[in-house]
Amino acid sequence: MVRLYNRDWTRREIEERVGRIDQIGGIQRVRGAEGVEDGVELVRIRTGAGLSFDVIPSRGLDIGMSEYGGVPIGWLAPGGVAHPAYYDAQGEEWLRTAAGGLLMTCGLMNVGNPSVDGGLSYGLHGRVHHLPARHVGVEGSWAGDEYEMTVKGTVDETSIFGDHLRLTREIRSRLGENVIRIRDKVENVGFTRAAHMLLYHFNFGFPLMDEHTRIDFPEAALSPREADMQVDGYDRWQSPEKGYDERVYYHRNIRSADRASVRIRNDRFPASSGAALPISVELSWDAANLPNLIQWKMPGQGTHVLGLEPANCVVEGRAAERERGTLVFLEPGESRQYELELQVNPGVTAP
Repeated sequence: MVRLYNRDWTRREIEERVGRIDQIGGIQRVRGAEGVEDGVELVRIRTGAGLSFDVIPSRGLDIGMSEYGGVPIGWLAPGGVAHPAYYDAQGEEWLRTAAGGLLMTCGLMNVGNPSVDGGLSYGLHGRVHHLPARHVGVEGSWAGDEYEMTVKGTVDETSIFGDHLRLTREIRSRLGENVIRIRDKVENVGFTRAAHMLLYHFNFGFPLMDEHTRIDFPEAALSPREADMQVDGYDRWQSPEKGYDERVYYHRNIRSADRASVRIRNDRFPASSGAALPISVELSWDAANLPNLIQWKMPGQGTHVLGLEPANCVVEGRAAERERGTLVFLEPGESRQYELELQVNPGVTAP
C-alpha cells in the first residue's frame, strides 16, 4: 500500500485518480542548459510525501538539491553543479567545483587533505565526486501496491599502470515515503592491492539549520581535529557568524553493534504554508565498514552548513592515514558494501 494524504491507497485506486503517476510523484531525467551546468544530467525524484531530490549521474551519482515540502534541507555550494570537465584535481582546486548538495562522495583513493603517497599526488577529497557514472539505469515501477523509484550505475577511478576501484551505486525511494536508501559496493577490479578511502559528505543547510536546531550524535570517542580546539557547542547551531573558522570534530569508534545514526532536530521548520512545524532528519549507516563520523561545523556567512560524514578514515589525507596504520586496503577482486539511509520525519523532534 502507498501511504499518501493521510490514508492508504492501492495501485489501482491511485491510477483511477491520475493521468500518470508524475502528477503526484515520480522520477524524471533533466539536463542543465547554461553556464557551468550546461550538459549536466540530473535525475529528479519526488516521493509525493514531501521529499524531493536530484541524483547527478554526471557527478558520481551524488545528490544535489533536496527539499521537504518545497523547503530546502541541504546546502548548495556557490559554484553550482559544474560539469566535470571543469574539475581540476590538483591541491585544493576541488573546492572550486564541489557542488555541495545533500551528498558529495569523497574518495575512492583519497579523503581529506591533498597528499603525496608512494610518489603520487592526490588532491583534496579525491576524484569520485567529479567522475561521471556509466551504465546508468533510471526506473519507476510498481511492485504490487508499492511504487519504487531507482537510480543506479557505476563509477570507475583508475589510470594506466594505476589502481582500479569501481563504485556500483543504487539509490532508491518509494512513493509515499520520505526516505532515501543508498546501497554502494566498492570493488578492486585491478590486479594489485589498492588503498581505499571513502567518506559520505552529507551537507545540511538553512532553514533546517537555524538557532533552534539540535543534533543528536551516536555514542563515540569525540575529539577535535586540531589539538588546541575546544569541543564546545558541537551539538547546537547558530545564526551566521562573520569570520567563523571551520571546526572539524571526529566521532571515532562508534559504539554500535549494528547501525549508527545521527539526528538533526528543528521544532520550528518553516512549512510552505508559513507555519512552523517540528521536523527531524535522521541519517543512519552500517558502522562496521564506516566506523567514524566526521562533523564539519561551518555556520559562517554564505558557507552556512553542517557536514555529517560517515567514513572509513579521517580527513588528514592518505599519507597520514598510512602512517597511522589505519589505511584500508582491498585485495584484487575484494569488495566492501556500504548501506546508508536518510529519513525525514515531520512532526518529530523529541530526542
